[in-house]
Amino acid sequence: MKRVIRCLLAGAALSITTLGVSAADVKPAALIIAQGGLGDGSWNDTANAGFQAGLTATGITGKAIESKDVVAQGEEIMRRAADGGFGLVASLEWIHGEPMEKLAADYPDVNWVIMNQTRKGDNVASVVFAEHQGSFLAGALAAQVTVDTSIKGINEQAVIGVIGGVKAPGIDKFIVGYIQGAKAINPDIEVKVAYSESFGDPAKGEQLAKAMFNEGADIVYQVAGGTGIGIIEAAKAEGKFAIGVDTDQDSMAPGNVLTSMVKRVDVATESIIRDYADGKFPGGKVLQFGLDVKGVALSDMNHTKDIIPETYLARVDALKADIISGKIEVWDVSASGYPDFFK
Repeated sequence: MKRVIRCLLAGAALSITTLGVSAADVKPAALIIAQGGLGDGSWNDTANAGFQAGLTATGITGKAIESKDVVAQGEEIMRRAADGGFGLVASLEWIHGEPMEKLAADYPDVNWVIMNQTRKGDNVASVVFAEHQGSFLAGALAAQVTVDTSIKGINEQAVIGVIGGVKAPGIDKFIVGYIQGAKAINPDIEVKVAYSESFGDPAKGEQLAKAMFNEGADIVYQVAGGTGIGIIEAAKAEGKFAIGVDTDQDSMAPGNVLTSMVKRVDVATESIIRDYADGKFPGGKVLQFGLDVKGVALSDMNHTKDIIPETYLARVDALKADIISGKIEVWDVSASGYPDFFK
């Protein structure tokens, strides 16, 4: 059963959903929800599913914390969690990395978890996904499909698109990988890029996607959380294709979501909760989830596989093998900055 507690934090509503059951010997865990909130059908929901699974499996108490201004209130939210007796504080919000690193030193008895970046601290676990690798495969598939006019909804132009929630290294990591994958198939392909400046505005996502479709793109990758729901709806309305992100979004518009770049944040979150409950918290470590361990992958494409030529899928599989072997190095903006082809 869920119990919702509401309080005011710096003038904005903060809702906390209590999950799990009590385990007296382990302090409770907190999961701070990122921009877009729960119900995004993507990053937050997937991570929360793993969080709940971890709580259920271990029997420890936990809370998923939401704020209307999770960016500006980041340090205060995390400090309140630490002061509130939580033994583990995990954040899904990219912007929380820097303040978390500082707070970890102030609260050495609290275990901290940050996603999508590496932060220092013996009591900080950094969870890093190879989103650039999975996005490379999405771009490679899109570049092949976008000129195949035998597929309904596809025009002859080598034009695809991608819409990010905000311009930041954590989002551009997806976008640059997608562009690199597309150009590995066709160096002359045009990849349109836009940012919605929001992770919770489906209407804005729909507007931006329709604009790209009108400009010749027939496939648009969404890297915008809840805003991406509108991108998928636009693909359905226009008879085009979207590419989902973080979780398998193919069934959100069956036949109009070409594939999804699945990111197993649920597996990572559940794993950390289990380790924490067992007294094996991976403090000071960087946990890597890439193609080699199925931390990222393309969806099974249950609704579109029958319209995609086997040769396209075989090309994607070959590229995947080359990435895992090290033959192909996919650009990671979070580690290497921005490449010339994206400037």
